Amino acid sequence: MTTQSTSVERILGFGTDSGHTFGTVEIAYETFGTLNSDRSNAILIEHALTGDTRVTDWWAGVVGPGEAVDTNDYFVVCANSLGGCSGTTGPQSIFDDGLAYGSRFPRVSIRDMARLEHNLAQILGIDSWAAVIGGSMGGARALEFALLDQRKVRKCAILAAPAFCEADQIAWAMMQERAIELDPDYYSGDYSAVGRFPGQGLGLARQIAHLTYRNDAELNERFSRRRRSEDYYEVTSYLDHQAKKLTARFDPHSYIVLTRALRDHDVRHGRSADLATALADACRDNLVVSVSSDRLFPPEQVGILAEALPGRVRHDVIDSAVGHDGFLTETEQISATLAEFLAA
Repeated sequence: MTTQSTSVERILGFGTDSGHTFGTVEIAYETFGTLNSDRSNAILIEHALTGDTRVTDWWAGVVGPGEAVDTNDYFVVCANSLGGCSGTTGPQSIFDDGLAYGSRFPRVSIRDMARLEHNLAQILGIDSWAAVIGGSMGGARALEFALLDQRKVRKCAILAAPAFCEADQIAWAMMQERAIELDPDYYSGDYSAVGRFPGQGLGLARQIAHLTYRNDAELNERFSRRRRSEDYYEVTSYLDHQAKKLTARFDPHSYIVLTRALRDHDVRHGRSADLATALADACRDNLVVSVSSDRLFPPEQVGILAEALPGRVRHDVIDSAVGHDGFLTETEQISATLAEFLAA
């Protein structure tokens, strides 16, 4: 049986790209498997925007005993992102005055998240990762993690994520943020202080996002024009279900913080306007995966990253009608690609 544990580490004096310094940051993480004697079998897996540390649940069929990322062989670490709501310091964490950070929570970047995980690696005594793997926002985090210190990453797998977000992705993010901000229960992010919860805004944000996670052709084929009642379509019911699932488990202000971080993602920032130059210090053994029907981060955009990465780069396009979520749902194809990459 694979060993699994849940832990929280405290890091003092952590500074962000926005200029804020946390007195203390807590980082929550789970580990799966056993770290070997020379500490060479560790794999860091980065979750997507609304993901969490339970990687063997949300990536079942890819990570676990006997799977492509085999927790019988590898020591897998999955940490909750800075700004999240699953244990790592975020907007609902308690500030010095005994109230939640709320609107006082600072802007954080993908690079901040990766830098915090380098602190975690130091605490765990892991000097070199066999691989760092992530999809969507997790792919952006994996790329930044490797860029911060390529010596610590032997392989890097980036799934359904680009080198930087374009205007289309920024526009979709804006609509999601506005949906939450315009909810009368939002109170500029201080809703917990007044006993409110902007669930309607969060639900609408999730519905907007979900239309980018799935492909239009897939929705058309799956739901067509079928109705549940005269004014209620099957596809509407599906989106309402997605909204309810997220509002039951996620924090609205965390959603805004993380959405902005991904919106602002650009590996060129602070490095070089030339992408190849900006990526010069990246890992030298890379797997880039795009999804054929992805309309959030299309294969062409992900391919720009693959072309600019240094060293050995493999770019696989997963054939899927699902859309962006294919990196989660197409487990057989993803597993085959990752298993081959890790074994190479």
